[in-house]
Amino acid sequence: MAINNINTEAMGKFVEEVKANPEAAKKIKTVEGVWNFTPGAPQFKAVMEFKQGSETVQADFAPFMGGNGLKPDPIQYCLFGLASCYAGTFMSLAAMEGVEISSLKVTAQNHVDLTRTLGLSDNPIVENVKITIDVKTDAPEEKISELQKLAYDRCPGVYCLTNPIKLDTEVKLIPA
Repeated sequence: MAINNINTEAMGKFVEEVKANPEAAKKIKTVEGVWNFTPGAPQFKAVMEFKQGSETVQADFAPFMGGNGLKPDPIQYCLFGLASCYAGTFMSLAAMEGVEISSLKVTAQNHVDLTRTLGLSDNPIVENVKITIDVKTDAPEEKISELQKLAYDRCPGVYCLTNPIKLDTEVKLIPA
């Protein structure tokens, strides 16, 4: 059964699987990309694999940051990830609650101060992030408000922004 383009049967099955084996909820996601040294080309690309295939995604810094502005910049991809994750979480919750949504638009916006990136200050790089959702539904406003609170609490993208997460970086030097 599908509601809001969400396969509720598959979700329900996964919930039951995780109830029986909590380890089944643990997943590893990896993106591996390469820098492009060709002048005038997008600067970074990654091939992202998923169940039905793969997609090549490219990024390029804005010209004021040394790129050509040929593709979305890395921060736009972060915002895309956040917006799509929040949308998916919200719509999944709505579907599991039997709430039909006829239209959903998600806007993710941030305010960035690049003075730290440029080595000119210690100011926070990202000053704030805002998610706005426009929802068209016959469901009562209280139900949509409840779903919004649940999406905020359960969305992995929101969690990444609102909780400290251990980050390790490693450099592997490859002889020239």
